[in-house]
Amino acid sequence: MKARRQRPPQFPGDHTHAEWRDHTLPYVIVAMLVVLVLMLLIWMVDPAPPKAITMSAGPRDSSFLITANQYKKILARNGIRLNVLESDGSEQNLQRLLDPKQHVDIALVQGGLADGLDTSSLMSLGSVFYVPVVVFYRGTGVTQLSQLEGKRIAIGREGSGTRRLALKLLDANDIEPGGNTVLVPSDGLQAATQLVAGEVDAAILSGDSATRGLMLRLLRVPGISVINFEEASAYTRLFPYLDRIDLPPGVLDLKHRIPPETVHLISPTVELVARTNLHPAISDLLIEAAQEVHGMPGLLQHAGQFPNPVAHEYQISEDAQRYYKTGKSFLYRTLPFWLASIGDRTLVLLLPVAVLLFPTMRLIPALYRWRIRSRIYRYYGSLIAIERDALAHSTGEERKQLFAQLDEIEASLNRLRMPLAYADAFYVLREHVGFVRSRLTAAERQSGTP
Repeated sequence: MKARRQRPPQFPGDHTHAEWRDHTLPYVIVAMLVVLVLMLLIWMVDPAPPKAITMSAGPRDSSFLITANQYKKILARNGIRLNVLESDGSEQNLQRLLDPKQHVDIALVQGGLADGLDTSSLMSLGSVFYVPVVVFYRGTGVTQLSQLEGKRIAIGREGSGTRRLALKLLDANDIEPGGNTVLVPSDGLQAATQLVAGEVDAAILSGDSATRGLMLRLLRVPGISVINFEEASAYTRLFPYLDRIDLPPGVLDLKHRIPPETVHLISPTVELVARTNLHPAISDLLIEAAQEVHGMPGLLQHAGQFPNPVAHEYQISEDAQRYYKTGKSFLYRTLPFWLASIGDRTLVLLLPVAVLLFPTMRLIPALYRWRIRSRIYRYYGSLIAIERDALAHSTGEERKQLFAQLDEIEASLNRLRMPLAYADAFYVLREHVGFVRSRLTAAERQSGTP
């Protein structure tokens, strides 16, 4: 039994739509490919800045918490919500940043707490203010911390940055816990009260404890003196996170010239420390807020001294370095934050898009050639099928159907619009149609059909 012949492919009657598809389909394919890659880039990179971040600050009513709340108001102007968490101080702030389970993005951290810790996951946005170490004592003539050995010293409460730093300074002077020196866990007003009452012989104050008002009150008490760190330069060499600062005569009280002479102090700085995944746009906003809060002159600093890119214990952020050198980018200077963020994200994606677009544009001519040639090859498929049927032992009725199919192919070719660049292939195809017709005619003559 003869196998049933497959019917040749059908050709469109309106070639205008086919020509339109030939021109548009390559562009559609390339556009879909570009969009797919862009979506993949956005999903992987996700360059959009977050709308909320979390900051670990300090105890209630502390300067750290007050500073964080000032940042909160400034960031709110740009639509960023800053969640402020209270803490026991710098030590807990640093622990929260290092703990991946804690959802803390940034914190205020006093210098001198990172010894022995792996801080590679953290970066600094710069130093923002001083927290000077001021040592008051009963009596006169004390010029070194080592002279406090065997006495009662208030060194700060447990878990505070003041206590941590005080222990390091005392250890450098061979005063260790457990010896004949009594270390009392009190700070601030409590430590000052104990000093005045004679319950302790010295008090190491720092940060919120060493306020201008408290220092002035203590220096007015008869029998209370302050240590002048004449070895301040040595301390800054031994402890790189310390700076030397001076209290000039009369800075606390000009009328009564308090202090009567320059007092040399040592001081760590508080740094804005963040995790390395902090968004660059948020980094810029935080430094801008720090400039507004800490840029004014004060008792211990000149105007514009803070914030600065001097980082002591943490790597300085590349985004922070760029900001301190050139300020905000053009987009963020001229546009609202979120509009500038969209523009910035677009610029970030332009480079990969350009890299992707140039090679994909080369696909368009190839796809177009493939579309044109595929239409020509479709006709050739029909011709081969007709020629094979003609060579077979077909009946007169079947050959009549083959002639009809040839007529359909020729009619379709008459309506076909072919680009001039492919005219040679088009006319070769017409010659081959005539060739197949001649083969079919010869086969009909041999069969004796009129």
